[in-house]
Amino acid sequence: MTAAPTPRPTIAGEAFLRALADHGIDYFFANPGTDFPPIVEAFDRAKKTNAKVPKPVLVPHENLAVAMAHGAYLMNGRPQAVMVHVNVGTANTINNVTNLYRDRIPLVLAAGRTPITEKGQFGSRSRPIHWAQEMFDQAGMLREVVKWDYELRMPGQVGDVVARAVEVSMAHPRGPTYLVLPREPLSAPMPEPLGPMKPRAQAAATYPDPQAIATLAEWIASAERPLIITSNLPADAVAPLSQLAERCAIPVITQNPRSVCLPSSHPMHFGYETGTLLTEADLVIALDSDVPWMPHLQQPQAGARIAHIGEDPFFVRYPMRSFPSDVTIQAGVVNALAALNEAVGQKLPTADARIGARRTRLAERMRNRQAQLKKDSAPGERISPAYLSRAIGEAVGDDAVIFNEYPLRADHCPREKPDTLFALGPAGGLGWGLGAALGAKLAAPDKLIVATLGDGAYMFSNPMVGHWVSAAHNLPILTIVFNNSRYGAVRNSTMSMFKDSVAGEYDCNTLADLNPSPPFDEMAKAQGAYTQRVEKPADLPEALARARHAVEVEKRQALLNVITPY
Repeated sequence: MTAAPTPRPTIAGEAFLRALADHGIDYFFANPGTDFPPIVEAFDRAKKTNAKVPKPVLVPHENLAVAMAHGAYLMNGRPQAVMVHVNVGTANTINNVTNLYRDRIPLVLAAGRTPITEKGQFGSRSRPIHWAQEMFDQAGMLREVVKWDYELRMPGQVGDVVARAVEVSMAHPRGPTYLVLPREPLSAPMPEPLGPMKPRAQAAATYPDPQAIATLAEWIASAERPLIITSNLPADAVAPLSQLAERCAIPVITQNPRSVCLPSSHPMHFGYETGTLLTEADLVIALDSDVPWMPHLQQPQAGARIAHIGEDPFFVRYPMRSFPSDVTIQAGVVNALAALNEAVGQKLPTADARIGARRTRLAERMRNRQAQLKKDSAPGERISPAYLSRAIGEAVGDDAVIFNEYPLRADHCPREKPDTLFALGPAGGLGWGLGAALGAKLAAPDKLIVATLGDGAYMFSNPMVGHWVSAAHNLPILTIVFNNSRYGAVRNSTMSMFKDSVAGEYDCNTLADLNPSPPFDEMAKAQGAYTQRVEKPADLPEALARARHAVEVEKRQALLNVITPY
């Protein structure tokens, strides 16, 4: 008679995956290495037992994996998890982890650690790299861009470690955390049976100080030329901001936009550059805006009142930030806007004439602005960025979600709905847009997801890995490359300083020239994408329509290599 197989004891790797799932984490983005055997074992055990674990998503580059986690969070609002290989894998994540940290995105980033022991333990060192990859302080590489870090010491604490990582990630302001998981404790048996974990309750966003709200409401009512500057708002802040701006006739500028803060058709949506609205304003409200204006280039007028609102209006982790403030309101922006709308409502009867005159003045300004935008986006002899942006908006529709890494001109690509445009965060780490779009498609498979990338940003994004991920995980997205064969940011920055010096004699193109341009369309086509190179304005609408059809009907990825010489 054959003896019954000896039951396998539960290992900490299983508890780790179960704890992630219990905390609402749907996906486990992974770029594995020799530290992953207990994770592989845990996933394979889950296949046999149907245990609750996140869906594993293999991503063959760490930077892309972090970007995918970012995009998935933007679609479902739940914390994400990424695991990479020891110190070297961690190093490849830091670029996009910096983006997440400055953009307040919750992520549990985990990495293995070279085995602690040289011999005598299950999981002790077994390869030469296990000596060279050990660091005195592995987490020190990214401690400045995570909220919390911890190294697993005992297998029995793994559930509590995950709970703490998620708790800190989701606490306001949100952000990434980092776990170091040595191979020995992760593969060790658990001291107690594995059971479900109940996530700890998260604190709600804070409410504003009533006196500060009352003061700001009084200032709004008495202002002649108020201005709101914002950058990045949650979807549920769009409606209360729309209400405040409309009823008080306050123009809104989205400086360095990273999300849809106001519908493009809103009568108070005055674009993305402060211009004379800032220099004329007698009240400036910076609404969760880290850099509301460039002090080196432009300042509010003397005597203008300045207010800052946000869950971290001081941006305390920015080493230097010296914008003046007459009132600072630290609160969740939705709560602050709701309170401000209520307080302002009580002041409006005394300000009707002032608001009416301002509304008339701004309406004329808006007509002039819209006429100029129409002129700027008209097709010409070559495809301009403005015309390409307009054509994209017309082709993809109001419900598409666009991930923009620099080139899209938001003024020319109207977005009416919240959560339909996301842009690279304030840290500016390149190689974000393609991965974020893929992560969004994973979390929202029924949406049309579009990535608009500069050619330099596209090369930064590990495009071959990105197209592999799209094909392997069935994530059809539309990628549009604005191809001007140069690093535009480098050239423009040089132009701003040395246009009339020696660099200007060379068109400020040194170290910015990306010629000869790679055949991006051919490279993507080799991985199954529908592709087209587009050079003529007349060909653009049809090319966009075909690419959208490939994504939505044929269910395959598409890439347009659009030549935009600017």
